[in-house]
Amino acid sequence: MKTNRFKLVAAGIGASAAVVMGALGASLAAGPSGGGPLSEAPDATLGETTTQSVAPTEMETTFAVPPVTAERPDGFDQGG
Repeated sequence: MKTNRFKLVAAGIGASAAVVMGALGASLAAGPSGGGPLSEAPDATLGETTTQSVAPTEMETTFAVPPVTAERPDGFDQGG
């Protein structure tokens, strides 16, 4: 009977701790209210250095070349 009561008390303490941690986390995560250190950014405009070009109709295809060559060890078939 004592073990069941101990388990019930321990579960109550654990649940209370979880509720307190959730409330504390929510209050700290809200942060300060107000404008904060960031100011409003000006509207974005296109500068004089902006260039517009047409995208290529076909993508350029390149082939990868391994930087190192190695010899196949004895016992390994070419496969395929």
